[in-house]
Amino acid sequence: MKTAIVFDCEFLCIRGSQSRFWCAAIDPDPVIAQIGAAKIGIEDDFPILETFKVYIQPRDRTGNLYEIDPYFTELTGITGEQINQQGKSLQAALIALDQFSEGAKFWSWGKDELNMIAISCYVEGIPPAIPAPRFDNAVKLLLAAGMPVEDLSRTPSNKLADYYGLRHPELQGHDALDDARSVAYTLQHLLRSGKLQASAFGH
Repeated sequence: MKTAIVFDCEFLCIRGSQSRFWCAAIDPDPVIAQIGAAKIGIEDDFPILETFKVYIQPRDRTGNLYEIDPYFTELTGITGEQINQQGKSLQAALIALDQFSEGAKFWSWGKDELNMIAISCYVEGIPPAIPAPRFDNAVKLLLAAGMPVEDLSRTPSNKLADYYGLRHPELQGHDALDDARSVAYTLQHLLRSGKLQASAFGH
């Protein structure tokens, strides 16, 4: 079956980082602490086939592990204990993500591959495990399905399924897998309703 991967990343922040564009001296580099992904079939009944979730040990420019700020835990639910016990190296996590994809294209709500994966690899000093042509922006798919531009700009990934009034299991915002699921449920709905064509995925 032809498939696509919807993915999302959670990256380090402290209170106010976003308003400062992560540029204050106290701000951590916006490196990844969690990746979540959902594999969706883009033929037949467009099933969500598998999911993927990995915690990553975020490192600074000198190779030291970042401490998890309480605000980041409040926002995402990710604790330092989870990172310490379950976290993988960035390289191992990206290799596992690539294996999960089985060569399918990756789609994120925006450009997580640039804003998070590329930055994380640069900070850690490793080559990206997945080349840029494997990634694309899921916003293109929603445009193709007729979602108004003004709604796109004000709807985050974790609210996308709710925007379309979809019934779904409870989702936690700012959890990488649940945010990916929100986008995947939406794409599944649009494919099933005929508002989005499988050809939009580039197969």
